[in-house]
Amino acid sequence: MDIKEIQSLIKFVAKSGASEVKLEMKDIKITIKTGASKTETTIVQAAPMQPVVQQTTAPATDNVPEATDDTSKYITVKSPIIGTFYRKPSPDKPMFVEVGSTINVGDTVCVIEAMKLFNEIESEIAGKIVKVLVDDATPVEFDQPLFLVDPS
Repeated sequence: MDIKEIQSLIKFVAKSGASEVKLEMKDIKITIKTGASKTETTIVQAAPMQPVVQQTTAPATDNVPEATDDTSKYITVKSPIIGTFYRKPSPDKPMFVEVGSTINVGDTVCVIEAMKLFNEIESEIAGKIVKVLVDDATPVEFDQPLFLVDPS
């Protein structure tokens, strides 16, 4: 199983609402646990065994919508993967974007490290960065809001 397949599995689990998924194959064992505040992935080498997939569904919870404010006119740039959010390409380089920066479609707005791979996150919209919603070097979830962009 390569890194792309593992990332796809993590995305699938995050979308499915499952609280825990275990995948065991002859040479690898993967456990993905999700919760209200974090997602945890464990990958270990396992003794040879038959493929087994176990899925436990999360208890139903009511999603209470947040009160709307003046941010409704902005577009949210969300994380496409689970990992660690970085605003700079490296510690000695400047940040990709700041509040007030104008971005175009395809501009890199941040990087997210997932399993020792740094994934450049490109903007799918053009506009002006209004707010950065995540602190540098913090973990992010799949589909977590990262930036607010004013498209006007």
